[in-house]
Amino acid sequence: MNSTYGIVAVLAVAIGTALVGTYGLRISRTTSDFFVASRTVSPWWNASAIGGEYLSAASFVGIAGLIFAHGPDMLWFPVGYTAGYLVLLALVAAPLRRSGAYTLPDFAEARFGSPAVRAVASVLALGIGWLYLLPQLQGAGLTLHTLTGAPDWVGALLVAAVVTANVTSGGMRSVTFVQAFQYWLKVTAITVPVVFLVMAWHAHGARDLTAPELPVFPRETVVTFDADTVVHVDEPVVFGGTGVVDGRAVTGSTALAVGDHTIAAGSRLLAPAGAAVPRVSSIPHNTNETWAMPLRGGESFPLYAVYSLIIATFLGTMGLPHVIVRFYTNPNGRAARRTTLIVLALLGFFYLMPPIYGALGRLYAPELLMTGDTDAVVLVLPSRVVDGLGGHLLGALVAGGAFAAFLSTSSGLMVSLAGVLSRDVLRLRGIRGFRVASVPAVLVPLGMTWLVGKVPVADMVGLAFAVAASSLCPLLVLGIWSTRISTVGAVAGMLAGGVPALVAGLVTISAGGGNVFLARPAAWTAPLGFVVMYAVSLLTPRRVPAGVNHVMVRLHAPENLGLRSQDRR
Repeated sequence: MNSTYGIVAVLAVAIGTALVGTYGLRISRTTSDFFVASRTVSPWWNASAIGGEYLSAASFVGIAGLIFAHGPDMLWFPVGYTAGYLVLLALVAAPLRRSGAYTLPDFAEARFGSPAVRAVASVLALGIGWLYLLPQLQGAGLTLHTLTGAPDWVGALLVAAVVTANVTSGGMRSVTFVQAFQYWLKVTAITVPVVFLVMAWHAHGARDLTAPELPVFPRETVVTFDADTVVHVDEPVVFGGTGVVDGRAVTGSTALAVGDHTIAAGSRLLAPAGAAVPRVSSIPHNTNETWAMPLRGGESFPLYAVYSLIIATFLGTMGLPHVIVRFYTNPNGRAARRTTLIVLALLGFFYLMPPIYGALGRLYAPELLMTGDTDAVVLVLPSRVVDGLGGHLLGALVAGGAFAAFLSTSSGLMVSLAGVLSRDVLRLRGIRGFRVASVPAVLVPLGMTWLVGKVPVADMVGLAFAVAASSLCPLLVLGIWSTRISTVGAVAGMLAGGVPALVAGLVTISAGGGNVFLARPAAWTAPLGFVVMYAVSLLTPRRVPAGVNHVMVRLHAPENLGLRSQDRR
């Protein structure tokens, strides 16, 4: 893709975001405007905004990258992301809105009346929010690097600056307009290129996506390595170019035998057309035929991993602070349910597109398997498949949509993080406190981008889902539907589920892989959170809040009965 078109698209999205946010600023005046848009957002508008913030870097580039590398087993991610809203609709959407809270810690205090429960919920909300914000910044860095070759930190810094300006100027009211606009931009950006990609694929002879051979370079291709990379060669291949391979400098032709080889950062190797593509060690040995089956490398995808992924995504959605805060903006519980139904339709349509990018990437951009930059398949594919100006324009459209994904999700996360930081950490109330808290809300994950290194965005988002499913999800579900949960049980359950999930995920990421029980912890940490919370509550009946029955009436009684007390703030 011509970098000029991509840069123009990214700048256009950033400027458009600022202009739409400015419109929201004009009508943001009160604390309620900043935190929950004065609870007046209609279901359709709110659903568009939820779609805008929920379709993050993991959705726009991560899912296609996972399918591109690992095959259809990874379709569990979009299925789980969407179905999570069905669980949210059934269990918590309406009661949560009726709680009258601004943030998830506010709900914890309203339900349990305990500073300890609120404090633990606050720490977990911050941790989950930062885990989720980190891959948005990484994805922005990847996008700008793919377009221009700029260092990864430039894209992360640009997103941080634009989002901070929007959030501090207009809060939730401003962010709602921005996210609704960005949902439709993202749908357009990912759908329009798919039409042309499929047409071009058909014009090229509809090449077989399930051929019984390894992915091959469709044409002579220059492969650039930004970091030291270990690749596995499945079939001998001769590369041209310059660089350092296995510790020795090469200029001109170099033969790579079957086995592992280390290629140094800065190397530029020229691959001949028709040669089998080497792959990084984290990507399984798959011919296109085995890749296209619901198997990985000829082995069944571990059943445990499937169930763990289902649990994490189905239950984790309701524990994500930036998702939960959206339901506080609806006028009432009925509107919250209608919002969720519309969200299911919007997400379902969007998730039809990433698998197409992943499949076509095996044919037209297989060199990404060699560098490990599989998340870039959405960004580079249009210019590889469609020749000339059309390919450059489609690539620019995709780049703009990807950048919108990072901006919209980051905006929602910033609002939820700033709300928790201002009210529970900095102890600053009102609009001024919200604005001050926005700065550390973005600086922490921005600093983490230098420490974590290159981690697939879907893996980091998956960790956030696992922690949310194991800690805040039990708090919400049991807190809303059981009168027997004590303050001690609530704290014990959140810690028993959330801490092991976080540790297991971080160990796996730092080690670059490992035991499937650590890589996918939700299957055991989520049940642990629920069981510990309920069991400890049964053992501590005297620590059940005294006004629990009154709170349950407020959470479950329809608004038109007039039984619910006024919102607390």
